[in-house]
Amino acid sequence: MNNTFDQMEVWFVTGAQLLYGGDAVIAVDGHSNEMVKGLNESGNLPVKVVYKGTVNSAKEVTDTFKAANSNEKCIGIITWMHTFSPAKMWIHGLQELRKPLLHFHTQYNKEIPWNEIDMDFMNLNQSAHGDREFGHMVSRMRKNRKIVVGHWKDEKAQAKIATWMRVSAAWADAQDMLIVRFGDQMNNVAVTDGDKVEAERVLGYHVDYCPIAELVAYQDKVTDAEVADMLKIYETEYDFADNCKEGGKDRGQIVHAARIEIALRNLLKDKGAKAFTTNFDDLEGIDQLPGLASQRLMAEGYGFGAEGDWKTAALFRTMWFMGQGLPKGCSFLEDYTLDFDGENSAILQSHMLEVCPLIAAGKPKMEVHPLGIGGKNDPARLVFTSKTGQGVAATIVDMGSRFRMIVNVVDCIEPKPLPKLPVASALWIPQPSFEVGAAAWMFAGGTHHTSFSYDLTVEYFEDYAEMAGIEMVLIDKDTTIREFKKELKWNDLYYHLAKGL
Repeated sequence: MNNTFDQMEVWFVTGAQLLYGGDAVIAVDGHSNEMVKGLNESGNLPVKVVYKGTVNSAKEVTDTFKAANSNEKCIGIITWMHTFSPAKMWIHGLQELRKPLLHFHTQYNKEIPWNEIDMDFMNLNQSAHGDREFGHMVSRMRKNRKIVVGHWKDEKAQAKIATWMRVSAAWADAQDMLIVRFGDQMNNVAVTDGDKVEAERVLGYHVDYCPIAELVAYQDKVTDAEVADMLKIYETEYDFADNCKEGGKDRGQIVHAARIEIALRNLLKDKGAKAFTTNFDDLEGIDQLPGLASQRLMAEGYGFGAEGDWKTAALFRTMWFMGQGLPKGCSFLEDYTLDFDGENSAILQSHMLEVCPLIAAGKPKMEVHPLGIGGKNDPARLVFTSKTGQGVAATIVDMGSRFRMIVNVVDCIEPKPLPKLPVASALWIPQPSFEVGAAAWMFAGGTHHTSFSYDLTVEYFEDYAEMAGIEMVLIDKDTTIREFKKELKWNDLYYHLAKGL
């Protein structure tokens, strides 16, 4: 799946007015062009910034924002007030705007020219004034946005814009996200299910059931030549256990796994799906649980959720999309079992098969072993341990009246050998500690499935929740159970009052 930011753009709109005459407008326009050019040439922004001119009236604002709404390449708008820009002229445009908004509180000049500053300079360079006027109106209208404060040449400010760009790109990607489900929710599990109608309205996800028979039909069309080519890819990218090598007793299971992967990829492409879920109770006509296919498709950017977990499948896709080009990787994971070891108490993260190789510390190994669930033949899988270091685990849960995003900063530590559990795994300590982190996660109603990333920071999730207009709670080094429980109660009150419940 070749999804990059190359075909996307962010519009830069400068606020001003005609009070100070035509020369001022020309100067504002020149400064804005220079700033946009500098931002693009900085090399720090993943998405191209396109200057859309200076807006000097309500009509110009509204026309620009309407154009942004209908432009498929535009994923968001950056606004900046060069001069004083009366906030009333922004009202109708802000009412129309449906794209993410970033308010950049910056200034063309970095420092005050103390010896030359005069009233003409003051009239022209009024960002300190104009941005507050604009900020008041956005707040009064309860419009969600990100505010970045800093000089436009400052790398810290550019980094915040870059984060918002990545999140805006992922938000745009989610608005037509089709999630294919093979089978339904499993075993009356509640936390991985939710309101699919509300998810489409709020988050953009569209969830469709797909009978496993469709995948079987695709599987039957896969040629031996295609399988042979896939096996060559496997042998290039992974180490092989002896029983999986050509002539090994389980080589046939690798062949079956390759056929399933090719079929699944073709089906997803034909449907235009960006994510999928599996269910090991619904595998009629498939030789094995498609674990290897799930692992490899995740690495390409397809969202995945086990046992019908469509929300985690969607969130993984979104987190992968945000992190394109970043080095450390992301994965679907499940809380497997606990290791009580005092200050080093940790949670083993894994799944039956489906852990993304992007987080592997070394070269994954292709293995085949029995799987005591699902009633199918022994499945192929990639076995590895994860990198060490800090990461972020996240989930979205349906609380009945709203969606809640739960974000936990975690520290991945060196895993221990698992000689009798041949799966991919990670071992982490949730911040601020095992006891507090795990308890807070459960108080928030968190899932046993998560989408995890080494590359994304908390700021990405704050921006995403702001764009979506959903609740977000954070568990990190500063979390205490007493204050966290209070936050959950305050949030309940806020959302119930906001919805008139």
